[in-house]
Amino acid sequence: MSAPLVEELIPVPDPVESCARLRGLPYLIFLDSARDPGRLGRYSFLSADPALVVRGKGAHASLLDTRTSTEAPLATHALAAVRELLAPHHTNPIPDLPPFQGGAAGYIAYDWGAVLERLPSPRYDDLAIPDVIFPIYDWVIAWDHLEHRAWLISTGLPDIGEEKSQRCENRLRGILARLASYSLSTEIPRPLREESDAKHEHAPSYPVSDTDLPASLDLRSSFTHRGYLDALTRVREYIIAGDIFQANLSQRFEAPLTESPWALYQRLRAINPAPFAAFLDFGAVTVASASPERFLSLSAARHIEARPVKGTRPRGVYPAHDAALGRALQESVKDRAENLMIVDLMRNDLSRVSLPGSVRVPELFALEHYATVHHLVSTVTGTLESGRDAVDLLAATFPGGSITGAPKVRAMEIIAELEPSRRGVYCGSIGYISVTGVMDTSIVIRTYQAVHGRVYFSAGGGIVADSDPEQEYRETFDKARALIRALTP
Repeated sequence: MSAPLVEELIPVPDPVESCARLRGLPYLIFLDSARDPGRLGRYSFLSADPALVVRGKGAHASLLDTRTSTEAPLATHALAAVRELLAPHHTNPIPDLPPFQGGAAGYIAYDWGAVLERLPSPRYDDLAIPDVIFPIYDWVIAWDHLEHRAWLISTGLPDIGEEKSQRCENRLRGILARLASYSLSTEIPRPLREESDAKHEHAPSYPVSDTDLPASLDLRSSFTHRGYLDALTRVREYIIAGDIFQANLSQRFEAPLTESPWALYQRLRAINPAPFAAFLDFGAVTVASASPERFLSLSAARHIEARPVKGTRPRGVYPAHDAALGRALQESVKDRAENLMIVDLMRNDLSRVSLPGSVRVPELFALEHYATVHHLVSTVTGTLESGRDAVDLLAATFPGGSITGAPKVRAMEIIAELEPSRRGVYCGSIGYISVTGVMDTSIVIRTYQAVHGRVYFSAGGGIVADSDPEQEYRETFDKARALIRALTP
């Protein structure tokens, strides 16, 4: 098997500028560690123009060959197809390079979890986007922000033999030429947006008048204020009845899309830098994310890490106030109890595919600070069993417990009953599975979905028996604050 071609990029190109230079290429993905280079945000990755794209909706999946513009149905589910496509090209990691060295990258929508668990869906599928889009990328620009270095890696996927070697060389030279020659001032024609043939009834939406909004912002929600409080009360009734301990209830906001999603993402990135930020221009949907939360990572040594976020407070207006809010969060009995429930859920999920006795909780109730909120974060680790891979790990744990509740399946049923619309990419995962077998994924929160000329974003929280309805409602606006701010230039 021919080795990938690797060229170090000197001087190190700016990731955002590099992404701008490649905009217009189909299926562009920018996994943008915009914060914390010392740990969670060490690496960023950029790729586009894949030869193959795996797409899934419900239990059905298809494979798009972009070279011939043909799409064929698959006999297996979307992530199993990703595994089959990567298997012939598996390679050992190249030492001292960032972990994604070509392979699959994309998103898994929250709603795909209903396929895994055979659960009902909410009434409305008005976004009408695929549940899974995972292109197979043969080249990637990889940044190591800690070492201040960057590389272009070209694998030649999905070809084999001499054709693979030739593609590997051609793609490397082509991307280098584009990075060197493209003028940022040149207008790039945007790719055609994909439209579904099906007609989808739009979920009801209501003007948001309960918060301090710019007068020019036409913001709507899937709930009225009263409606959200009623749904929250219903969750608490389920808890009292013994159905669940906790459920994550969210409201979906929407507004007209008045500029390019790329401009919106750059503003969100400046307001709310995050270690798991991402920009995906996938035709059917454009995703702009500023997520702080890792869902799962899998290393070459088969080490698994999950970092559930559960517990939020807004940032203060001056240092002493800010410190007091953070301290109150870390000492909150309610928030610690919520966090511990999700830690226990994640321990259970990881134990399905981990070596017996390997699941640990090395960090519990850590306080992390972001631009607009404080978060309570825990870390759960394990060692993946022999014979298992990244797809097995995702199938055993998706969707993440921090955005469902506990017990997970019953919480998901209640979410489907009370939330009027499918969540789409929100509360799903964005990330990569490398040809080397390693993986890293986020929980998709603090995220825009741009579809059909509108921008959608959601915010929610874990509801427990002693939740205060008005406080939980206000917390959704604390979490959405950066997204609301970024809508107004």
